[in-house]
Formats: sequence, C-alpha cells, structure tokens
Amino acid sequence: MKRKFNTLVLCLGAIYTGMAYAGPAAYVYTPTVEYGEREIDFKHGSARQQDGTLRQVTSLGLGYGATEYWFTEVYLKQERNGNQNVTLAEWENKFQLTETGKYPVELGFVAELEAPLSGSAPWEVKLGPLLQTEFGKMQLNGNLLFERAFGMADESGVPFVTNLAYQWQVKYRWQSTLELGVQGLGELGKWDNWSGKNAQLHSVGPAAFGKFPLGNRQAIKYNAAWLIGTSAATPNHTFRAQVEYEF
Repeated sequence: MKRKFNTLVLCLGAIYTGMAYAGPAAYVYTPTVEYGEREIDFKHGSARQQDGTLRQVTSLGLGYGATEYWFTEVYLKQERNGNQNVTLAEWENKFQLTETGKYPVELGFVAELEAPLSGSAPWEVKLGPLLQTEFGKMQLNGNLLFERAFGMADESGVPFVTNLAYQWQVKYRWQSTLELGVQGLGELGKWDNWSGKNAQLHSVGPAAFGKFPLGNRQAIKYNAAWLIGTSAATPNHTFRAQVEYEF
C-alpha cells in the first residue's frame, strides 16, 4: 500500500497550468487492473461541432499491466478539426487502489499526459479518481477528472486553467459477448468556478460492450456509444468506439 501511495504522490506532483478539452474518442475509465495483461488498443470518435466543423480523433495504443495495481499505456493519436490536423503522443497510467472485491466500491486513479508531436497544440495533463460498484448484473462507474493544459498557448490567447470533467456509466451484464448500458460525459469549466449552463458540455447515450475469448489469455474486447448533446455548446451527436486485443 505504501508503494501505491508513493506512486500516487508523484503523479499528483505532475499538475501543471493550462486548459484541456476531451475529444470525441474519450472513453469511460474503469479502476481495475489485471497484472501481466498486454493489449493493443484502437479508439475512434467523431463529432460535428456546433459551427458545422467535423472533429475526429483516432488513436492506437500499446498497454501493459506492469503490477497488480498499475496499468500503463502509450498511445499515438491523430486529431482532425476541420482542415486542422495535429499528431500527439499520450501516456496513460491507471492505479487500482483497493483490492478487487474486498470493498463495496472499487477505487482507482488515472494520470494521463499528452504531448504534441506536430501542429500547434499545448501539452495536457489529466488526473482523477475512478469509482466502480456492482449490484447483481449491474455495474456502475463514476469518475471525476481534473484537466489542464500547459506550454504553448492556443490561438485564442485564453489563459490556461484547471477544468473539471466527469464520466459515468451504467452497464447491464447480459452476456459476455454483448452487454448493454448508458454512458454520460461532461465538462463543467473551471474546477472552482463552473461555466454558465450554456457553455458547459454534457452528452449522454446508449452504449454496448462485449468480449470474445480467443484462448491462451487472448481476447477481443469492444465498447461503443452514441452520445447525444444535452447542452447548447455540445455537439448534437458523437460516435465513439474502442476495440482492444488482449494477449
């Protein structure tokens, strides 16, 4: 437990200045870690902005369960916003802080760093707690994420601030190859001074999940959602999907 705490303190010390925005490929984090698991992870998301601009994000990652409580993954990401393209590298670290099944609520923590490889984009850091609980075949997840950019300022010249985002998910474990649920994602603005209702981002919609075992610890996992914007600043529709090959 002491090693967990020391690692967490190091990640908390990595908070920088700036402002960050989740892309359409953002997915709901879960707090559990499987030691020794390796995966190739593909994500894609597409959203039509309110000004008509199409924003698309695609990433390919390689992850590894380095310990019983730490999963680390490196991504190469491509973002397209209208005619503007940027390539980024992303390093995601997830920490499981409670023993699986020991407590009513599973607790985890995520620390993510994103660095631009091309284009005029700032660095970004994301940190936050991850929670999960179960009731029979129902799985509930809720996450709070603190996001901040630093380094190169964007063209608007708006100062970097720490923003607060949230994620939630309800999943019904119908069968291993097809589980049904609902996901919700949102951004509230500055963490200690939320934006007005019309400037906040909120979306919710149906989701599907599944896993196809291939034998010898290999499997294909997927999840996808169609999210509908419920605030004026949010894209009307966002499609996101994730496919993982575990081995």
